[in-house]
Amino acid sequence: MQVCILKFASMKLNAYQKTALITIAATFFLIFVGGLVRAAGAGLGCPDWPRCFGSWIPPTSADQLIGTKYDPSQFNAFQTWLEYVNRLIGVMIGLLIIATAIRSVSYIKSKPIIFYGSVFAVLLVGFQGWLGGVVVKSELEAWIITAHMVVAMALVCLLIWLAFLASADQIRLSIEAKKRTETLWIGLGILLILLVQLALGTQVREGIDIAMMAQPDQRSSWLDTVGAVDEVHRSFSWLVLVASAGLAYLVAKWKLPKAIVTLSRTLLGLVVAQIAFGVGLAYLSLPPALQVLHLLFANLAIATTFVLVLMTYDAESIFSGKRSSEAIAEADR
Repeated sequence: MQVCILKFASMKLNAYQKTALITIAATFFLIFVGGLVRAAGAGLGCPDWPRCFGSWIPPTSADQLIGTKYDPSQFNAFQTWLEYVNRLIGVMIGLLIIATAIRSVSYIKSKPIIFYGSVFAVLLVGFQGWLGGVVVKSELEAWIITAHMVVAMALVCLLIWLAFLASADQIRLSIEAKKRTETLWIGLGILLILLVQLALGTQVREGIDIAMMAQPDQRSSWLDTVGAVDEVHRSFSWLVLVASAGLAYLVAKWKLPKAIVTLSRTLLGLVVAQIAFGVGLAYLSLPPALQVLHLLFANLAIATTFVLVLMTYDAESIFSGKRSSEAIAEADR
């Protein structure tokens, strides 16, 4: 993904491409802040939605809640403002996605899928905002929090796909048809594995949330209560590691374009970091910082693999066995 961003940076971008890239980066930042909110236990820092303690601007001290329907003893300034900032970033991303949709109008005739996809992104971010309200109203029901995160990742992938469609002709790579096909299928396989691992991870997190509510003062024992799904999650990480290492080895051996090689190595680095964070979570009593990084790197790994698949895919070379006439040999330099 880093290489793809660098390639974008080296190109002359139009207004749509610039807005889409900014929105993607902002969405990842929101995922990071959302991870902070969850790790800090600040999900109910604002007990109502869309307002916060009944106001559009939250209080700064418990004294401001005296005489209201809210219990001043439940107020925590750090948690409240962390959740409030999370909501503000969500609003900012909503505005960015609306701007992306407006700027996609220029593609209605040449690439209408970009326009319709951008409009769908607006609908998806609206659904995400509604889901955020449901999270608060459900008092942090674990499966709803997981759905909230999954929709955020789906939104990221949609934006990446749209940005790629708008720039595919500028970043198309020259790859031998057979190697392109094999790399694509390996990438798709890894993407599937990562999605399964993400699903397992959300199950582990839901188990931790249940243990946290039942035994808030026994952090070191939370993970022990999760059960077999945690063992499966840990074991599955080795499959992710072997698959990503195999991909990095093969693309280097096949001397594929530099962008693909670097993406595969970036993916491997993210997976190794993920495993390291997982070990830290298991043996260091779930440090909040590692919880945030574990979530963020999982999403980055999925996005990196998705970009690799997009950059590898070429309908003409894959389905006809011929190298695309539009391939640009200079792209691998």
